Amino acid sequence: MAEANTGLQKPEFIKVEQLRPTTYGHTLKVKVVNSKVVFQKGRSDGPQGRQMRLAECLVGDETAMIVFTARGDQVDLMKTGATVILRNAKIDMFKGSMRLVVDRSGRIEPTEQADFEVKEDNNLSLIEFELINVVG
Repeated sequence: MAEANTGLQKPEFIKVEQLRPTTYGHTLKVKVVNSKVVFQKGRSDGPQGRQMRLAECLVGDETAMIVFTARGDQVDLMKTGATVILRNAKIDMFKGSMRLVVDRSGRIEPTEQADFEVKEDNNLSLIEFELINVVG
């Protein structure tokens, strides 16, 4: 009996070291090495609980680490020591370095603790990229 095709493809997980500038649509399983709120505006007890938060998080797997920028409710999921699955993540460039982000089209899912150790001596966000315009 043939299996029904639901049109949903099983996401292909990639490793942090495979990330490249300005790419998108990535699914990764990472550990949060650390997380620091860098911007907070508004009050959680204010009207409708409107609060703008931004956190810089260092995330990684057994191949490398990268800076992940968490916004709003994402900040609560990106706690130091947590393991999360990042779906439809993309790479933004900030001052020549790569930052991993999950925008409205993606999501962050808490998952069971990963059994790998993060490779902390390979931080992709420390590599500076130079934008070169190719005129053809």
